[in-house]
Amino acid sequence: MTAADRPEPHPIYLAGRWVESPDRLVVDNPARAGTPVGATYNATPEQYEEAVTAAVAAFERTRRMPAFERSAALRKISAGIQGRRDEIGRLIALESGKPIRDALTEVDRGILTFRIGAEEAERIGGELIPLDLNAASRGRTGITRRFPIGPIAAISPFNFPLNLAAHKLAPAIASGNPIVLKPPSKDPLTMLTVAEIVAEAGLPEGAVSILPMTRELGDRMVSDERFKLLTFTGSPAVGWKMKERAGKKRVVLELGGNAGVIVDRSANLDWAVRRILVGAFSYAGQVCISVQRMFVHEAIWDDFMGRFVEGARKLRVGDPLDPQTDVGPMVDSRAVARTQAWVDEARSLGGRVLAGGTADGSYFPPTILIDVPASAQVCRREAFAPLVVASPFVDFDAAVRAVDDSLYGLQAGLFTNDLAHAWSAFEELEVGGVIVNDVPTYRIDHMPYGGSKDSGQGREGIRYAIGDMTEIRIMVLASPS
Repeated sequence: MTAADRPEPHPIYLAGRWVESPDRLVVDNPARAGTPVGATYNATPEQYEEAVTAAVAAFERTRRMPAFERSAALRKISAGIQGRRDEIGRLIALESGKPIRDALTEVDRGILTFRIGAEEAERIGGELIPLDLNAASRGRTGITRRFPIGPIAAISPFNFPLNLAAHKLAPAIASGNPIVLKPPSKDPLTMLTVAEIVAEAGLPEGAVSILPMTRELGDRMVSDERFKLLTFTGSPAVGWKMKERAGKKRVVLELGGNAGVIVDRSANLDWAVRRILVGAFSYAGQVCISVQRMFVHEAIWDDFMGRFVEGARKLRVGDPLDPQTDVGPMVDSRAVARTQAWVDEARSLGGRVLAGGTADGSYFPPTILIDVPASAQVCRREAFAPLVVASPFVDFDAAVRAVDDSLYGLQAGLFTNDLAHAWSAFEELEVGGVIVNDVPTYRIDHMPYGGSKDSGQGREGIRYAIGDMTEIRIMVLASPS
């Protein structure tokens, strides 16, 4: 029986036990407003306290777990998700509104993320450092090793309910740290289903808790001094306020963006059109590295834009469970209303709509805007919607500056066959990643991923997350003489 088919709410996972609470949490289907997918519970303050206390106690065991045990647990989780791939994919589609093709891709990425975690658990190493750089340090050698830092507080978002949570859970397990995860309230059933797999992986009691909770209770995680690291993926407004209240703990923030892409005059246009249609409109643009701003060389503007608009109009908007659907619903009515307001503002400022532009219930069609001033909200802020603003350029360096004229710096894309332009963009753009001949929406799960400016701090990607979840300790060996 899947979480969506349960007649009763799905219990929550508290330090190795399944529990209920008086605070029932109903999960709605974004594609059918008012239709529940299922239900679970919000943790109570007492259950939160029990989870944190158990995590503190579990650290005495997890920090001593040998690499082969941590790796084996992660491989079991990866295999368990693989065995329930179709079930979990369908659940993601139901509770998040993600088209089933994209939902199954997310499951595949989750499988990979836990597998990479298993591999990284086996190669957390140190180094041998010669210390005899002067006469006073003769006969001394340094050995470094990474040690887990302690319980981790993790908060994951709705748009990738499995894989963005996996990017917190997998490195925590790999590095020997207990973790308390707050999954998104809009689609918590996915990770509670994964918790059924985690429960069979052989981890110590208290090593993992997956607890939906209210925002007020989640705020306790932020300031709770028993946690040694807070890892949060979500909006910049929320993330930076969390950092202010986090105290002495480490903080990793994966926040938003309004990703820009440059289509240079030397670009392969067929490839650029195909990839930017994916980068701009997949999951209704509700991806923090979704293409939002597009800068196209004027020499190819007419050709490119004609193909791009035609491609956008051909995208199929509809039921997330239909394998032919390209664009599903937005997550809720507030997201639809905000998107419509921003498109209307762009129009009022002189912008023109080449495709889409008008909401249809919980759906917003792929929308292409031109002639929009850079001061408009669709240019300055994160839209998190299926819309892209296109502008022509003549000078490549000016296009790079236009991409960089943003509060955000997550990833940027560049389609070009000019190597000098690729190197220039890599050198100049203040972003976490420059993706050449693909969209900024590209990510594979072992690469370093994160941003600068308002897009956050720290990096995910299993090996890089493990760096934040561990600390280096050196032992100096001296030869008596």
